[in-house]
Amino acid sequence: MKATLTEENYLKALFHLVDHENKVTINELSKFLSVKMPSVNNMMKKFAEKNWVRYETYKPLVVTESGRREAALVVRKHRLTEMFLVKKMNFGWENVHEIAEQLEHVHSAVFFDKMDEILDYPKFDPHGEPIPDKDGNIIAQDLQKLSSCEPGSTVVFASVTLSDDAFLNYLTERNLLLNKEIHIIKIESFDRSMTVEIEGKQEILSRKATDKILVKA
Repeated sequence: MKATLTEENYLKALFHLVDHENKVTINELSKFLSVKMPSVNNMMKKFAEKNWVRYETYKPLVVTESGRREAALVVRKHRLTEMFLVKKMNFGWENVHEIAEQLEHVHSAVFFDKMDEILDYPKFDPHGEPIPDKDGNIIAQDLQKLSSCEPGSTVVFASVTLSDDAFLNYLTERNLLLNKEIHIIKIESFDRSMTVEIEGKQEILSRKATDKILVKA
């Protein structure tokens, strides 16, 4: 039986929140989804019956391999849709998230496989995040937050941790797009804002922004 729309939203939340031990707490899910704790508990009991999580009262949830795959397949639909909207329909990267939120709940594997084929099997979405394959496998990336880099270093913008419209517009206005080189000039001690150079032009980025930008050396 296919997951419901609500179940898919929970699965996607698990994908984003799970730690390196495949664990996540009920409280984390509650805050992420803005859903009350009793409702989350009830849903996770249903997930345990489907073998998507291991559930014990007062302990972190453990996402099973089956649950991880189901979650990755929801994310696959979302990220493929975003890529299709950007590459084939000429949407800006800041305008695709909400549309993908709606289309990710279509229950047709062949539809998304065809989308994948038309796009020539992309590995990453428009925001630099890896697209799971149709078996739920995902490419591991060795990235770090821009905020952790030192002055004098030059890095390449690889991905974002937040793809909401306001943040993506903030980046676009500063010509800070994927695969651009970022040269770090200085970091202010009082607020950790960062002065960077992008294609010969200096920009000042807030600490909040540099925490959401992932880069590679």
